[in-house]
Amino acid sequence: MLDKKIKDKVIDKYKTHAGDTGSPEVQIALLSEEVKRLAEHLKEHKKDFSSRRGLLKKIGQRHRLLKYLSKESAKRYEVLVDKLKLKKKEVKEEGEKAEA
Repeated sequence: MLDKKIKDKVIDKYKTHAGDTGSPEVQIALLSEEVKRLAEHLKEHKKDFSSRRGLLKKIGQRHRLLKYLSKESAKRYEVLVDKLKLKKKEVKEEGEKAEA
């Protein structure tokens, strides 16, 4: 869990408008910060399996939010992935057909 100061700093950096605390961008940024901290913890405590499970749940939640954001707005998805330095997946624009 992040302390309030760090959480507020992340929210301020990624908010889309004043008072924004729940947009996908903010949620993904907060999850990314928590994933980073849990990964550091697990490097030191290799047998902490409950924290490992929590890490995997947070990664899954972040993945679902990224998938949602890519469907809603490819441009916002691209900007966020670049800011957070995450791996990109190919996003199809509306009207494009999948190649078979």
